[in-house]
Amino acid sequence: METVNGCLSDRLDEMEAAIRKTSFRKGTGRANEVNYWVFDYPPEKELEVRARIEYMKGKNARGDDDFDLVVFDLYDVIIDFLEKKRFLEKCYDFEKKNGMERITKAVTNAMKINDNDSLIVQYIKEHTPENAIVFLTGIGKCYPILRSHKVLNNLHQAFVRCPVVMFFPGTYNEQELILFNEIKDDNYYRAFRLVK
Repeated sequence: METVNGCLSDRLDEMEAAIRKTSFRKGTGRANEVNYWVFDYPPEKELEVRARIEYMKGKNARGDDDFDLVVFDLYDVIIDFLEKKRFLEKCYDFEKKNGMERITKAVTNAMKINDNDSLIVQYIKEHTPENAIVFLTGIGKCYPILRSHKVLNNLHQAFVRCPVVMFFPGTYNEQELILFNEIKDDNYYRAFRLVK
């Protein structure tokens, strides 16, 4: 991926420049569609991507930008939900007794992940100010509980007021999402690849 599409550092620079354009934030780009984007990257470069996002968050917090950069680590959203409901310890025991497949189903059902009004979608809607750009991170950490196409589909139907960028450890070719470059998700066509 890096030799064909340039080094990750250059792609991250391009991504940072792209989100700063007014046209990106106003949805006047490609065919005036809703602003849903995927920034894919080699899974082994996860720490480099996290570091850049933290850097961008810190820079945005200084207040020099005319938008708020809001980062949602979806893994943290799930863990926070389980802790608030006092389910986390129960999940460990349940997994030991019943296996990963059953705990995945139980958490998915509890958070209504497959529903249009999933708790993740509600959380993002409630915690995003008006003039914002949303970054979704933690996709790899959430597997197999959370599938990227499902998050994008549900969010796309309920949240259109600002651009959303999903950081995806794997490959996205505007047709399919391949997590870790190994696990093929369902086809997904509504998001654009942010940097080629």
